[in-house]
Amino acid sequence: MSFFGSMNVSASGMTAQRLRMDTISQNIANVNTTRGEDGQPYRRKTVVFEEIQSRNNFKGMLNEYLNEYSVNGGVKVTRIIEDNKPPIRAYDPSHPDADEEGYVSMPNVNTIEEMTNLISANRSYEANITAFNASKSMISSALNIGR
Repeated sequence: MSFFGSMNVSASGMTAQRLRMDTISQNIANVNTTRGEDGQPYRRKTVVFEEIQSRNNFKGMLNEYLNEYSVNGGVKVTRIIEDNKPPIRAYDPSHPDADEEGYVSMPNVNTIEEMTNLISANRSYEANITAFNASKSMISSALNIGR
């Protein structure tokens, strides 16, 4: 794997974690949204990651054939899915979206869980930055050999 390949892996990780943080932020922002465009409460969204396969090029296929270790191209977001948990029913007869019994269907978003996921995504982003900077430092040091 080349130096720039390791930087590409780190960059793809940063991009994926940034989208994960954006999705988590959207969940937190809609924690009290009881009626969306479809008339239903907001549903929590999560990001699905997938490894980027570099097998489609000659080098990737040759390394696989020779059973050599090769690093694939990083990570990508394949889709953003909605959580299928039912909405949370809260008793609030004064709410405009309350039903006949006084219950409101609230989004299935747990703020504590979302904040925990946000911290995890932030740490993963920082780890990718550290790996990217280490690769950059190695490239810089390699260029200074022989001076």
